[in-house]
Amino acid sequence: MTAPLKHGDPIVVDVALADRAYDIVIGRDLLDSLGARVAALRPGVRTAIVTDRRVARYWLERTEASLGAAGIATAPIVVEEGEGSKTYAGLERVSEALIAAKIERNDLVIALGGGVVGDLAGFAAAILRRGVDFVQVPTSLLAQVDSSVGGKTGINSPQGKNLLGAFHQPLLVVADTSVLDTLSPRQFRAGYAEIAKYGVLGDAAFFTWLETSHADILKGGAAREHAIATSCRAKAAIVARDERETGDRALLNLGHTFGHALEAATGFSDRLFHGEGVAIGMVLAAEFSASLGMIAPQDAARIARHLADVGLPTHLQDIAGFAQEGLADADALLALMAQDKKVRRGRLTFILLEAVGRAVIARDVDGALVRDFLAAKLARRPQ
Repeated sequence: MTAPLKHGDPIVVDVALADRAYDIVIGRDLLDSLGARVAALRPGVRTAIVTDRRVARYWLERTEASLGAAGIATAPIVVEEGEGSKTYAGLERVSEALIAAKIERNDLVIALGGGVVGDLAGFAAAILRRGVDFVQVPTSLLAQVDSSVGGKTGINSPQGKNLLGAFHQPLLVVADTSVLDTLSPRQFRAGYAEIAKYGVLGDAAFFTWLETSHADILKGGAAREHAIATSCRAKAAIVARDERETGDRALLNLGHTFGHALEAATGFSDRLFHGEGVAIGMVLAAEFSASLGMIAPQDAARIARHLADVGLPTHLQDIAGFAQEGLADADALLALMAQDKKVRRGRLTFILLEAVGRAVIARDVDGALVRDFLAAKLARRPQ
């Protein structure tokens, strides 16, 4: 698998969902074309742009200009940055602002931001007037390769991650890779965890390519668009087969059962970004798989080594404030996992590995085995 030698025309990935099919358009400097793309889909539409303060500082004016040039009226709705906005209160603020902006059922909500903004704006659109269409304009790597695709929207509960939400597919996804240049290195690496996930769960050749190409992806070379497009194609194929996660879409949650529990334990704060939780969660899933004899220990070590090479955390002890209550307690972490959306009648479901590039859904996992595994990992001394 090789990357293109230079930046080319936008890459279009189709999400094949019959009458709700939509395109993911990927490439540099696409933001200026947003207005024309929206106007082609919905002539005469009015829009509200939901974004956060940081993204608004960089990209709101340009987004409004693009829509305005196409004759599209806009109303900005700016929320605070971070998971703290993905709450009941945040949903209320956005919903009331959309109503005040007189967004009607034939209008559009535009989610301009990372995963938090996409989830929050998408959920607000799903419940506003019993359903308003929305467009995803993801501005983080994590959102471009994962959360903007597939129609999962929602907010967090104090009891767990994404426990309230709806499946609500976007009308269009416009992934302008040039906006990623404003991300901090830590934010970009957090998004990279989701790229690596696609290789680990279902594409061994892609994972091997990532092992030799990650530096170019981090630098913003042509490999970046290739990695994003490959990730989107992988997710689009799974979503088309299983839109509402009744079957193999659950494979996309590799690393998330562990990761979501860690996010909850750290209070959904910047102590642990979502992608960082996924990175640690993938390593834990691989190592747990190895402990069950499902995957070779050297393959689990290979996954951990690649994530560490990129600069991602790979151990529980890498989390800031690790010793704080809730992180160093296997029973507390297990209790948080029990709130995971994949739990069925109290029995844990994990995405485990049989090889690099081959994930499986493991239902009815014995909680005692997980607790003992976590206790052993928590007892590990930092190197």
